[in-house]
Amino acid sequence: MFEKILYPTDFSDVSKKALDYIKQLKEGGAKEVVVLHVIDEREIESIHRASAYVSYKKEVDKIIEENAKEQTRLIEAELNASGFDVKTRIEKGIPFTDILRVEEEEAVSVIVIGLMERATSKKCSWVPFRKRLYENAKGRFSL
Repeated sequence: MFEKILYPTDFSDVSKKALDYIKQLKEGGAKEVVVLHVIDEREIESIHRASAYVSYKKEVDKIIEENAKEQTRLIEAELNASGFDVKTRIEKGIPFTDILRVEEEEAVSVIVIGLMERATSKKCSWVPFRKRLYENAKGRFSL
């Protein structure tokens, strides 16, 4: 049914719940997972504006990228242990746009993304984000 899954993650607890759901899809014939983390360029710009030192900006970028690589390695290992073929992608851009772009590039069967149980002030934008993603996704979408 869903052979190739796109799993966009921000490494939050909500995303981890979606990972548990993906593992259950293995029993239904899922074979491959594309793990996608988009480093939001708007958040990076906000951090850069707060810093007056160029060397600090480069160091922040490096830390963010290394953290993303480490987190995706852990997810990849977990999914490999569950029997999935895994491809990881770390992109720098705007999550909504890049998730839809990667959906097409990878020709996935379904996008699996966590659903917020309750919105916090920091994550309120995720509610309309998920709605827009659902409305614009080419394939199936699971929350």
